[in-house]
Formats: sequence, C-alpha cells, structure tokens
Amino acid sequence: MRLSEFWALMETEFGPGYAAIIAGSHTLGSLGGRTAEEAIEEGEQVRRVWEAVVADLQVPPEHQFLVEPKKRR
Repeated sequence: MRLSEFWALMETEFGPGYAAIIAGSHTLGSLGGRTAEEAIEEGEQVRRVWEAVVADLQVPPEHQFLVEPKKRR
C-alpha cells in the first residue's frame, strides 16, 4: 500500500479534516501506543498502520479498500 492510498482511504472514511486529526492524535495500541503519523514516520509499513486504524476504529469491511474506477469500453 502506498502512502497516497492510505490518505485516500482515511479521507474517504473520515473526511479530509478529521482524517488528519485522527492520524495525528489517536493512539493505536497495536502499534505500541503510537499515532498513525508517528508509526509511518518511524518506518512502520503503511498497510499495517491502515489495518490498525481499521481494527481500532471499527471501519466496516466495505470501506477498507479503494474502489477501482470502472474501465471504459
């Protein structure tokens, strides 16, 4: 997972403003009490950070992945 995909998922789920607040202030127990931003800055895999957010904030399964744009025929 790329960092841009992480932010797209965060903003889709929580809204642009609130996503930044969550990433910067909500501590995640499964990541040693770090915030998403801290974990990413310290080299944690972005996918693992997203999975921690999903679990901790109970993101529904249908919101856990980006929808791929439909291909034109």
